[in-house]
Amino acid sequence: MQGLIWSGAVVSVAGLGGLIWCIFKVAAAKRAQLSDDELRAAVKRVVPINLGALFLSVIGLMMVIMGVFLG
Repeated sequence: MQGLIWSGAVVSVAGLGGLIWCIFKVAAAKRAQLSDDELRAAVKRVVPINLGALFLSVIGLMMVIMGVFLG
């Protein structure tokens, strides 16, 4: 079960990294003082990546919990 815990931790950290990347990407778009439509387009491009990173983080946390529960 140690492998499940550690692999879950790696997956969760990868998801967290994706979430942090999304935060920086949107913050950079806001700092660029884009027009409203351009800002919406930039955020629209980041949303699927944000959801995927959130999903990856949740799956990693589930793996850790299952590893602790089964181990």
